[in-house]
Amino acid sequence: MTMHLSDPDVRLVGAEHVEFIEGATWPPVRPVPLSGTNEETTMQQPKPARTSITRRAYEYILGLAGRHNGGAQDARPIVHDHHKSAASDHDSARPRSGGPAGKRLAAGTRRLVPDALRRDPDDRWAAVFGRIAGYSFAVAAVSGVLLLPFFRPSMATVAYHGSYRKLDGVPVSQAYQSVLAISFDVRGGLLIRQVHHWSADLFVAAICLRLLRVFFRGRFSGRALRGWLIWVTLLPLGMLAAYTGTLLPDDGLSGGSLAVITGVLLSVPVIGTHLVFWIFGGAPPGHHIIARDYWIHILVLPALAGALLLAAFRPSLRWPRRVRPDPLLPFTGGVLVLLGAIAQINPVWLIGPYQPGSITSGAVPDWYMGFLDGRLRLMPAWELTVAGHPLALGVLIAGLVLPGLFFTALALYPIADRRITGGRPPRGLLPPVPADPSNRTAAGVAGVTLYGLLWAAAANDEMAYRLHIPLYTVTWIFRVLVLAGPALAFLLTRVICHALADRRRDEELHGRETGRIVRNPQGGYTEIREPAHRAAPPAANPPGPAAAGRGYVAARHPALYGPEFMAGSMPGSDRGSHDRS
Repeated sequence: MTMHLSDPDVRLVGAEHVEFIEGATWPPVRPVPLSGTNEETTMQQPKPARTSITRRAYEYILGLAGRHNGGAQDARPIVHDHHKSAASDHDSARPRSGGPAGKRLAAGTRRLVPDALRRDPDDRWAAVFGRIAGYSFAVAAVSGVLLLPFFRPSMATVAYHGSYRKLDGVPVSQAYQSVLAISFDVRGGLLIRQVHHWSADLFVAAICLRLLRVFFRGRFSGRALRGWLIWVTLLPLGMLAAYTGTLLPDDGLSGGSLAVITGVLLSVPVIGTHLVFWIFGGAPPGHHIIARDYWIHILVLPALAGALLLAAFRPSLRWPRRVRPDPLLPFTGGVLVLLGAIAQINPVWLIGPYQPGSITSGAVPDWYMGFLDGRLRLMPAWELTVAGHPLALGVLIAGLVLPGLFFTALALYPIADRRITGGRPPRGLLPPVPADPSNRTAAGVAGVTLYGLLWAAAANDEMAYRLHIPLYTVTWIFRVLVLAGPALAFLLTRVICHALADRRRDEELHGRETGRIVRNPQGGYTEIREPAHRAAPPAANPPGPAAAGRGYVAARHPALYGPEFMAGSMPGSDRGSHDRS
């Protein structure tokens, strides 16, 4: 058996040593020992430069190096296929295409995905979502810096005379005029502007996916609590940073968002009116809100988000010996550039400039603000009068109280997780009570269901228009679903989790159903059950990489090892005896 590895090739040079040599074939015709007699020493060749190989080839080599952790006395002889020796000699003499540089390039390309997923061995997918969030933030920062010289954060009114003829002569603000100039007059301006918007959306989406991954795996207690709190804080901060960016164009959508913010602030008891006048610099919308929002968007919020990202990743202050580029960085940047090139987002020229007292028909916020807008649309118009002052509970509860409770509960959930899952440490003579992860899973599904219903309710007017249903009918349907949907999702998910756990427990006790029926000598029929895969008990000396490599080699090439090794060393090797019984 002869094998050419795509990476720099290898040659077995001893029972406990493997040397990587370019231009060799596997397996060798004769092992070359490193030490021993003088005759063996003279057979050594100068060591060439060592190069890296893939993990699979590394395990393959270690598997052939020795039987038990590389012991020389336990090493089995390598079986060489003499029928293929001529072909192997011919293949080894054939020139390799690409040369060493091509091999290294191919090996590096194959390592892109494994390296992208191997940075955090504890939870690689959570790490992937976290790095995507970091790279999206970097793309948003770079694209925002490129847009800074062309944007004018002013609400002063001017007459528009630009490339978009449909608005020629229309009075607009300088902020809206500069956004139109970026989109139509600056070369590449529309692409950069859309990449900036998509990167903000992807930043919030990656944070949400990371939080979901960590939540359902229960990795938020102990040492992981700090990271959980950082990412939970990043979620509303990223939403606020992206939301303040949508206010800057001063178009119809940003004006509608300002109207919503004004209503929510006015619902605050006692200080609501003073708060609105202080933020807007007078009666809303005023003439200063765009300039103030501009500095918050480009300085305050990015600085806070960047500091939290640095605290989440905890970069080392020591300069690394070898800088390894992360393949997710060009991938994230390429996806964002592709979205900016082919997917239109926030076309302000189709919406028109903001006019106080008017709003665009069918206007909805960005996806991350949909669940907040859905609350405002579904909340009944409750209003109380306290000491002669009106208290708009319909806006106050939906706009401030419920979002505050949501993010607070999300941050403090690790404290309540032990009570929700039901786990209990041993107390005196009482044994410990194992936790029930199905409760956590059900609670997470219920939360996702509530979020999805509120997010869909933000488009209740569009649903009523498209389906020809009265608006209040759609609103009442969503009200019922918001109250009943999370509870039903919790119960259904818990039932499904318990059913899966019972099935897994039955397979561990009685084996897995194979669908094969046999007839015994007495005339009866029995079903053959395959034993479920069980993890091997921890040994005194846990196997190293060599043992893993031997298992891989034995499974692929049983001729290299004896039948006693295949019967006793491979996991699930007793499967055949159960089938024959």
